[in-house]
Amino acid sequence: MTAIILVAVAVGLLLWSWLRDREKTVKSIHMAKGQFLGTAGQIGSILALIGLVLALIPEDYIRALLGGSSEALSTIFGAVIGTVTILPAFVAFPLAASLVDRGAHIIAVAAFITTLTMVGFATLPIEIRYFGKRFALLRNVSSFVAALIIAFGMVILL
Repeated sequence: MTAIILVAVAVGLLLWSWLRDREKTVKSIHMAKGQFLGTAGQIGSILALIGLVLALIPEDYIRALLGGSSEALSTIFGAVIGTVTILPAFVAFPLAASLVDRGAHIIAVAAFITTLTMVGFATLPIEIRYFGKRFALLRNVSSFVAALIIAFGMVILL
């Protein structure tokens, strides 16, 4: 529902812009199209590279890392795997549930999910390009630390 509202607002504002100044609107659309295609190409190539890496790593090996005898070490592995993985949430959450069902520690899966959504190692080059090296590195390092705090906090809550 939210997506429908956002699209309707965007179309309405585009129509309003078109009525005010058609030339500027067309120019803006062409600029936005170029930026979108440039970014989409970069993201697409990163997704292809990550997909290739994930296809080469056996699923059993990942499960063994996340369900090892040491919960702390499994949590670190989960955080690192989540850091370098790009998955949409609708894939990551069912994957997390199946990992827990097959013996992965919940804390390791929490670290995986948290870093997956908060840390963008694979997208770091794009982030550096748009936000600068210092900001991108600081954001990713602080997000990684926060993700570990959240994951270890799960032990207290659960």
